[in-house]
This record gives sequence, C-alpha cells and structure tokens, in this order.
Amino acid sequence: MNFDTQDLTKQVAQTARDFALRYIKPHVSEWDENQHFPAEVFKEMGKLGFMGILVPEEYGGSGLSYAEYVAVIEEIAKVCGGIGLSLAAHNSLCTGHILAFANETQKKKYLPLLASGQWLGAWGLTEPNTGSDAGNMQTVAVKQEGGWLLNGTKSWITHGKSGDVAVVIARTGEPRQHNNATSFIVERGTPGFSGGKKENKLGMRASETAEMIFDNCFIPDQNVLGSEGNGFHQAMKILDGGRISIAALSLGIAKGAYECALQYSKERHQFNKPISHFQGISFKLADLATEITAAELLTQQACDLKTKHLPVTQKAAMAKYYASEVAVKAATEAVQIFGGYGYTKDFPAEKYYRDSKLCTIGEGTSEIQKIVIAREALK
Repeated sequence: MNFDTQDLTKQVAQTARDFALRYIKPHVSEWDENQHFPAEVFKEMGKLGFMGILVPEEYGGSGLSYAEYVAVIEEIAKVCGGIGLSLAAHNSLCTGHILAFANETQKKKYLPLLASGQWLGAWGLTEPNTGSDAGNMQTVAVKQEGGWLLNGTKSWITHGKSGDVAVVIARTGEPRQHNNATSFIVERGTPGFSGGKKENKLGMRASETAEMIFDNCFIPDQNVLGSEGNGFHQAMKILDGGRISIAALSLGIAKGAYECALQYSKERHQFNKPISHFQGISFKLADLATEITAAELLTQQACDLKTKHLPVTQKAAMAKYYASEVAVKAATEAVQIFGGYGYTKDFPAEKYYRDSKLCTIGEGTSEIQKIVIAREALK
C-alpha cells in the first residue's frame, strides 16, 4: 500500500475544501437550526463533478478513484456533517448501486442525470420495523403483467422526499428465505410513490431523512436492477462501499472537532497559560491525534482494496466501526476542551458532537460491524 497522497487527490481535496468554506460554512448554523436541506448546494457540487465522483466519464461522471471520493467526503464533513452525509448517500448508495448493477440502458438513462447533480438520488433498504433485520422486510413487490406492484414503507431514507430517483430493495419472496428480495429503480412522480414523514433529528440536520411510501406503485420490468431475487446480495455489496463512505464522513467530523479543539486550547488561557499546556488537555489531544491517524489508515486500506477490486467486506467494516467511534470520541472531547462554551451553539464543538453519533448507527450499527468483522475472521 502506497502511503503517499497523489497530486490528483490533493487537488481534488483542495477544491472540496474551498467549496465547503465558500458555499457551506457561512450557512451551517442556519441550516442546522432550521433543519433546512439546501438542494441548490448539491447542484453546485454537480458542476464540480462531486455528484458522480466514481462514475466513469462516458456516463458523465468524474471517473475518479475511492481515494478522491474519500477526500471529498472528508473535506465537506469537516465543515458540515449533514452535507457530507447527503453527498455520500447520493454517490455510494443510489448512484453506486446503478453503476454496479444496472444494465447499459439503465446506466445511460440515469447516471448522467445523477452525476451532473440534475437529479438527486435516494436508496431504500431500512423499514420502520426492519433495521438490522433487513431480511425480514415488509415492503413487498408482487409480479404483474409487464412489471411489479410495490407496497410498503421505507424509513430513515436520505432524500426520502427530495430525491428524484430511488433504488428500492423490496421483498419478492418469503421472509428470511435466500434470494427473497429484488432491487428496483423508482422515479419520483411514479403513481403511488410519495414522501412521508421527515425526521426531526438530533444531528445531521441539513441532510434530509424521511420516509418513502409505496401504495400500489407499478414498476415496469425495465426498472428491475439486475436479476430477480438478487436484491439483498446487491445491497450487501453496496454497503461495503457505503461503509467506506461513512468512515470518510466520520474522519471528516473527527478532524473538524479535533482541529477546532486544538485551536481553542491554544487560545484559551487559565492560570496565565494556554490550556493546551496542561497535561489533562494535551493528553486528550495526543489520544485524538493518534486515533484519528489510525482511523485514516484503516479507511485508506479499505479504499486501496476497493480500488483494486479485492475483497473489502471486513476492512470496510473495520474502517467504518473504528472511524465512527473515533468521531464520537473526538467530538465528545472537543466539547470537554471547550468547557462551558462547548455546550453552546455559539461554538462549533456541540454540532460535531450531535452529528458524530449518527456515524455509529447509519449503514450498519457498530454492533453489526463487529458481527461482520467476526464472521469474516472466522471463515
């Protein structure tokens, strides 16, 4: 594994950093407070190629590697975890699923729209009563002449109301049986497809999270992704890449929290010296610097394997698990270093604190990651 950051990756990261500081940072508090989803920002990111980072140029994408993808997510998340989350979900879940499993006709139709930012993507696996237990999903698709009739509700969906197109995994067989789910492409405006309740969240408030409701929604055969019964297998493959996304998101939040705490510790004086000079503070910073570096190396390793098309399930789970837990620790320690100010919305630590927790839950909880890691180790 090469530890040198390539010039292209550095350039892409700098572009993302400049964009975040110019277009996102001035509005972070307002978007967070009002739980506003700034759809216009994603169209701007589309102009820079950030909405189709991994999509080949022939389909209108940037044709970049996972190294550049992680760099972009990380830089955006340093400034706002919510925007980073939405960008990650669009790229790795909806767009990534179509890129990986669609036929050529489907790719030519949907990828240019998604990669350009004209369309926003959503991805539906989770349901109100089936989170980790996705094999028991209750959203069902029944075969009809020329297509499928889809009924059910997906919950906790990024862009559940605003997404222009969604990849939806629905059960097409008996509960808990093998090969009992199929993936479908569902466009907004399809009769019977609507957005439901928008969640009022603790953190990541600039990222829209809502239900998707399907009521006798007819999906034509040409919108089936891959083969019938292969949906759950597809979803697990997509989640391998998605976990690298959450590792990158976690890394950005961790670095943002650490950097603001580090700077504050140099500026805040007690007993006639900066608080960074006290061992109680400096040891916190030392621990965070070490753990963030370890999380970054795990994430880079997963990226390297993914780029080389090598097995990545265990390493992606490791990166996601460790980086997300480090993000929570970094944000918690940042609040502590800021002291009373860390508990107020006038300083950045509290937002990192609220945003970080989702990273240990979304796209597989920390507990699920341990199951995946252990299962791979025991093979």
